[in-house]
Amino acid sequence: MSLFPSFRVLIISAALGLALGAVSPAAPVSEFEVIVNAAAPVEQVTKADVARFFLKKVRAWPNGQPVDPVDLGDDSPVRAAFSTTLLGKDVATVRGYWQQQLYTGRGVPPVTKASDAEVTAYVAAHAGAIGYVSAGASLPAGVKVVKVAE
Repeated sequence: MSLFPSFRVLIISAALGLALGAVSPAAPVSEFEVIVNAAAPVEQVTKADVARFFLKKVRAWPNGQPVDPVDLGDDSPVRAAFSTTLLGKDVATVRGYWQQQLYTGRGVPPVTKASDAEVTAYVAAHAGAIGYVSAGASLPAGVKVVKVAE
């Protein structure tokens, strides 16, 4: 009968749809803010500058003070959003970049902290620091949010 093959195709299609959905679920995008130490000589940074700071292709602020980037952990949804939006790479690709830099002796990755509170504390304590936190995170004295321009 012609009904049976159609039913079989329907079942196989449904199973494939479920399997593909289980493999690639839609991840929620977290909003974030870029923060710097209050003494940093900037109120705004470009997207390209943020990428250069976090990939350590530029190591100093315009006034010559060393830039000290700080990341959230690899499993942070905020880091995933930051990496994709501002670095143009997913977290795994950024991790691969740093593995290559370490292997060739060209650099070490930014310091990594486990939470927004640890990132803000680090940024407050280090004059050249730049980091990112969840939008609306509590910011201590000594930290300011900077605008990111295209």
